[in-house]
Amino acid sequence: MVINSIRDGIVIDHIQAGRSLEVYHLLELDRLKCSVALIMNVQSRKMGRKDIIKIDQEMNVNLDVLGYVDPGITVNYIKDGLRIQKLHLELPEELTDVLFCKNPRCITSTEQELPHIFRLADRERRIYRCVYCETAGKH
Repeated sequence: MVINSIRDGIVIDHIQAGRSLEVYHLLELDRLKCSVALIMNVQSRKMGRKDIIKIDQEMNVNLDVLGYVDPGITVNYIKDGLRIQKLHLELPEELTDVLFCKNPRCITSTEQELPHIFRLADRERRIYRCVYCETAGKH
């Protein structure tokens, strides 16, 4: 299989095998008018198997979403066919409108315009808590 390189865009690499569709949907890549390649179950010396997403367009990527889905992801920015920047992600300290509070008594249930904000409470177990009611949201 041959997947062409991109001239200007983004390569999201080191995604846990099988998680690229989740990333695709969370980043709403289906709304783009450019080519997007999902490469799944690629052999990797470091990970065994991994997924890769290539986006053939420059764009702002929500790094918090990526870090939440998989803190081992790397994001490569490509310009004129060359990698100009590589970011190594980690779990974000705060997430806005990525998780949604399941507590029916939370203020976000009645005040629809309030953002759903969660803060990292336990890095090891990847537990986030709602800033309004302290309800846990776990990945």
